[in-house]
Amino acid sequence: MKTILLTNDDGFHSQGLLALKEALCEIADVFIVAPSSEKSACGHGLTLSKPLKMIEIEKNFYKLDNGTPSDCIYLGLHEFFKTKKPDLVISGINLGSNMGEDITYSGTVAGAMEGAIYGIPSIAISQVLKNWEKSHHDFSLAKECITHIVKQIFSSTFPLQDRKLLNINIPNLTSSTFKGYKVTQAGYRIYENSAQKSKNPRGEEYFWLGLHPLKWRERANATLISDFQAISEGYVSLTPITLDLTSMQDLQPLQDWINND
Repeated sequence: MKTILLTNDDGFHSQGLLALKEALCEIADVFIVAPSSEKSACGHGLTLSKPLKMIEIEKNFYKLDNGTPSDCIYLGLHEFFKTKKPDLVISGINLGSNMGEDITYSGTVAGAMEGAIYGIPSIAISQVLKNWEKSHHDFSLAKECITHIVKQIFSSTFPLQDRKLLNINIPNLTSSTFKGYKVTQAGYRIYENSAQKSKNPRGEEYFWLGLHPLKWRERANATLISDFQAISEGYVSLTPITLDLTSMQDLQPLQDWINND
C-alpha cells in the first residue's frame, strides 16, 4: 500500500480533515499529525521556543499540542517515516478557500510546503464555503476530486518538479454541477482592513481581526485564468506553486539599477 501523511490548520477535530481521511483510507495507509487547535493563517511557521507534545488519538492519528501544520509534517516525518518517506503529503481539507496571496498566510498550504521541502509530492486542498456558520459542510465533491487526483498520481507520477506543490480549491458545488478542472495561476487578491476595535469588561482595548471579503482582479498579461475566476465559473482550481520566491523577471532590472548607483 502507498502511504499518505495528512495534516491541516483547522485542528485535529476538523470536519475537513476527517473527510479527507475517509476519502483516502481505502486507497492508502493514512497517517495523521494535526494541530491540537485551530492554526488558521499561521503561515509557514515552526515552533522553536517551546517543546511539542504528540498525543495519540487512535492508531496512526495524532494531535500535536500547540503545534503548527509545518510542525506536524516536520515531526510526522521524523517520527513515522525515518527510513522511507511517505508517497504523498496532503494538507486539508481546509474550511475556506486558499487562493491568490492568501497562500502566503495559509497554514494549510504551509503543511504542503513542508512536505515539498523534503522532496515529497505534496498537495494542499481547500473547500470554498458559502456559509461559515453551518455546523456541517458538504465535502462530497472535494472527496471525489482528491480521490481521483491521488489515484492518478499513484498510477503514473506526480505532475510537478522538485520543491513545488499542487494547490487545489474546490467550488461550493456538487459532483453533478461542477464543470471540471482548470489549471490556474494564483489570482490578485484585494484586501481590506477588517480589524475591529473594542473593550473588554475591564475597559481594556483589544483588536479582533475579521475575514476579508473575497475580492480579486485578473493579473495584467495573465496567460491563464486565476484560481478565483475558475472557482467563480464552477471549476475545480489546480494551481502549481513553487517554493522559489525569486522574481526572475526582476533580476536583470535590479542588476542594472545597482550598477547605475
